Amino acid sequence: MKQAHILIFIISLFLSIGGFSQQKTDTIKLKENYGLRVGIDLSKPTISFIDRDKKGLELVGDIRFLRNYYAAVELGYEDVISTEDYLNFTSKGSFIKIGVNYNAYQNWAGMTNEIFFGGRYGFSFLSQTLNNYSPNVNGTYFEGELNDVNTEYKDLTAHWLEFVLGMKVETFKNVYLGTQISIKKMISTKEPENFKNLYIPGFNRVFLNDMGIGFNYTISYLIPIIKKNK
Repeated sequence: MKQAHILIFIISLFLSIGGFSQQKTDTIKLKENYGLRVGIDLSKPTISFIDRDKKGLELVGDIRFLRNYYAAVELGYEDVISTEDYLNFTSKGSFIKIGVNYNAYQNWAGMTNEIFFGGRYGFSFLSQTLNNYSPNVNGTYFEGELNDVNTEYKDLTAHWLEFVLGMKVETFKNVYLGTQISIKKMISTKEPENFKNLYIPGFNRVFLNDMGIGFNYTISYLIPIIKKNK
């Protein structure tokens, strides 16, 4: 009988230790990284390699400040030659977009993937150069006479808002591949006196009603700062 009590005690002790270890492991798995994630848009260098008329670079970053909320920033530079029906022009300049993402994806324990939506405020500082145009254009893009071909119009600006939808997937430890699409609405622009901004760095092609669309494909790395319980 005494030996039976000892055996039961030993089994109980092992079960307690095992349960404690499992609880500790579960606790570790439920901790999530909060940190700074930095990366690059892969689409712009790829397009630059394929099309010599389009050069650009965009850096991306975000930092998690609440469980499902991320402060995000995108900044870069573009130098693009565009050809329309009646004209050819060069747009170049820098841009920055800042905003917030909300992660709507419910991860399993230990996962940090995202399916997110959010908003951005965008600002671009740019210049436009009219390379050539047809004199038969009937007021579609111009106001008055245009004689200053190959003149660079500097100190132009643009402000806009964006709605973004995208995803990020952790493919290796702290390495994420992502994609994002954005719908844009122009707020205001400073344009040349007799020429409309038809392409704006960071905004892309300006369509009717001052709307635009954009996308990116990113690779980024998470620099962990702290860990918090899920």
